[in-house]
Amino acid sequence: MQTEAVCRKLAAATRALAPATVAGPTTGGVILAYELARQLGVRGIFAERDGAGGRAFQRDFRLAAGERVLVVDDILTSGASVRDTLAAVEAGGGVSVGVAVIVDRSGGAVAFAGLPLVAATEYALTTYAPDECAQCRAGVPLTVT
Repeated sequence: MQTEAVCRKLAAATRALAPATVAGPTTGGVILAYELARQLGVRGIFAERDGAGGRAFQRDFRLAAGERVLVVDDILTSGASVRDTLAAVEAGGGVSVGVAVIVDRSGGAVAFAGLPLVAATEYALTTYAPDECAQCRAGVPLTVT
């Protein structure tokens, strides 16, 4: 039910981009790609890791030359999964028309070569590399309560 509701919001915001396909990276984008595609009345597919450090469309997923593709993922932090999926779209002959995510936790810091980015919600969260984290340097253990 929540997936349907959040995809309804993303569909309303991306319908004008006129995608023919919605593609998501495994694992976070698979269900979203299919539900958002269902709501837009288009095809949903996913890009899997390709063994070379990127992603590719496998399992007989193919894009037609110039096919308009909307890329979707659950959480946007660094944008690596989305970038890999955008590269798979290009490698497959498609044209990326936009990116949609449930949560943009980059604080607006991540962009995708001028493509429109639609987020159902935004949440600015500071992320530290281990050598920049004061608690890591102090040896504070990670605990779950």
